[in-house]
Amino acid sequence: MKLVIGNKNLSSWSLRPWLALKHAGAVFEEIMIPLNKANTHEQILRYAPSGRVPILIDGPLTIWDSLAICEYVAEHFPEAELWPGDKKLRAQARSLSAEMHAGFASLRQQLPMNLSYKGPCPPLRPDTLADIKRIEAIWKESLENSGGPFLFGAFSIADAMYAPVVTRFTSYSVAVDRDLDLYMLAIAQLPAMRQWVGAAAEEVVSLG
Repeated sequence: MKLVIGNKNLSSWSLRPWLALKHAGAVFEEIMIPLNKANTHEQILRYAPSGRVPILIDGPLTIWDSLAICEYVAEHFPEAELWPGDKKLRAQARSLSAEMHAGFASLRQQLPMNLSYKGPCPPLRPDTLADIKRIEAIWKESLENSGGPFLFGAFSIADAMYAPVVTRFTSYSVAVDRDLDLYMLAIAQLPAMRQWVGAAAEEVVSLG
């Protein structure tokens, strides 16, 4: 398998399937394409017609889109249990993942993922505040129902989908409900997450 990703410092969409693959114990090659460069789009088009990362290449099969890749990983590595085993919980996990995938545009725009940034939170627009409140509500309800440490008890694709939000809240010092601190810590302390963050720090230096 090969996973085409953007900068680890910046690419929230790449982080999601990368975490899923790591959790599944998959062996894969990383192909990193620096974002926001003059030839970025051209470089990505070499691997998929979408012109966007991430892209998973498994032999003759090419899959693009973070959630589609995560679904493929879940099917390819069923022993990793990347979705809850219970049918109803699985449907809920998919719903929350899809909401993250399609929503929260204001949060994405105003607080883009940037692991090298550590600073105060800028004045937030009302729609960004609404996004944050909705995410807090999702986390709270899910953790109350599951008992933690992750949204559905064990780590799942839902957690992979919300992991970049944890980095945003940390980078921009976004104040969230204290009840959610343990969840954010659980995400941050995942071995794969620590590996990604460490590589992102080295990447900032190497890419200048």
